[in-house]
Amino acid sequence: MLVLSRKIGERIRIGDTVTLTVVRVHGDKVRLGIEAPESVTIHREEVYQRLQREPTAASSPSDDDRALARSDAESRTDASLSSAPSRR
Repeated sequence: MLVLSRKIGERIRIGDTVTLTVVRVHGDKVRLGIEAPESVTIHREEVYQRLQREPTAASSPSDDDRALARSDAESRTDASLSSAPSRR
């Protein structure tokens, strides 16, 4: 396992197509932004494990998965807005 230290705004590249960005650090939580092609699947570990146990869930996302995706997307939008420079 490779262990790296990064500060807010710093990035990590994985291959030629995946970029991780440290968006926020708050207490013991780190918020990461992930840029990857749509062909690359990205799951939190607990979701990945659940999909491995329930293979049919992988082919048709549940309402919970859709709600989590919307929540994650809204969080990313909120994070990008709060970190964007003010234009006043």
